[in-house]
Amino acid sequence: MRTIGLIGGMSWESSVLYYQWINRGIRDRCGPLHSARLLLDSVDFSEVVAWQREGNWAAAGAALAASARRLEAGGAECIVLATNTMHKVAEAVTSATALPFIHIADPTGAAIAERGLRSVLLLGTAFTMNDDFYRSRLEQKFGVHCLLPSEPQRAEVHRVIFEELCAGVISDVSRAAFRAIISEATMAGAQGVILGCTEIGLLLGQHDVPLPLFDTAALHAQAAVAFALDQATP
Repeated sequence: MRTIGLIGGMSWESSVLYYQWINRGIRDRCGPLHSARLLLDSVDFSEVVAWQREGNWAAAGAALAASARRLEAGGAECIVLATNTMHKVAEAVTSATALPFIHIADPTGAAIAERGLRSVLLLGTAFTMNDDFYRSRLEQKFGVHCLLPSEPQRAEVHRVIFEELCAGVISDVSRAAFRAIISEATMAGAQGVILGCTEIGLLLGQHDVPLPLFDTAALHAQAAVAFALDQATP
């Protein structure tokens, strides 16, 4: 079994899910007493958030690159960056080590393409929704086109992520708001929904909406398991 290097803490609420999903995946494939060989380097999210707000992506990239180097030094055999937004600085992370990097958009795009879907709603932080680094990768590699909520809706999704989900707050009011956004997108032609923030799965499950949901954190964790068991490469 190969050792997974996980850059976490963004937020730790979703890093917990990664740890659970990766170990459950190993258990399900290898047997009930098996668990993953995994190294976790967990950063202080408040520092990352400050850099995001300042637009200081260079500092954020440098910090995550340092995290990747620590994981490599510890014996990790791949890097998993457990956040969607910070894939904005993926190049800084990938250039920091020679280790394979499992990009979160790739298992997501592959899962969407496997279902034969081409137009999906993207929910995430304002950085993920508004910037092009994520949407363009899905479009160019998998032919997946992302629909976006309206500007006020994007602001509300962003608020819920940072003020509630990252703080461990799960609100029925916010769940209803997300469901309303998805309903509107369905009428606009959305065939599925990308939970493009690793915390949104804490709020929404497949039972909450009629469209297929693609939980990026869960799909990312599955890709890490496949790598660990040498069943796939990034």
